[in-house]
Amino acid sequence: MATAGSRLANSWREVPSVVEGIMKTPVISIDSESSVMEVAKVMARDHVGGLVVTIKGKPAAMVTERDILEKVVATGVDASRISVKRIMSKPLITVGRNLSIIEAIMVMRKKKIRRLPVLEKGRLIGIVTERDLLKAIALHVFLSFRPLM
Repeated sequence: MATAGSRLANSWREVPSVVEGIMKTPVISIDSESSVMEVAKVMARDHVGGLVVTIKGKPAAMVTERDILEKVVATGVDASRISVKRIMSKPLITVGRNLSIIEAIMVMRKKKIRRLPVLEKGRLIGIVTERDLLKAIALHVFLSFRPLM
């Protein structure tokens, strides 16, 4: 009988060691001229905690639930009257597809962020979250102990 862990391990032919193997696509983004209310609606609809903000179609910043909470809700600003460009987090910290999972975790810790957009030649190709990275590390640990079980 297969256990949940063995099913998970068998779901990948090879355990990913770089962000490309665990990144999510497509990435949900929003234009910097959008209202914070629009941002909140997209986040709620798609069940995500952050969006990449674009300026003229190019990735420029992130906006997160925390940005909305601290810069809009807590200050009493009307979310329908403020644009996301006024609250977005800059600069946008990005990584390449071949960055190792361990290095990605180190970038997140150093920069105190929980989401890393993945770019290739300036084009947004994916996003990896702290949760994605922790799941990947957990799988690596599980598989390293599997021979002992």
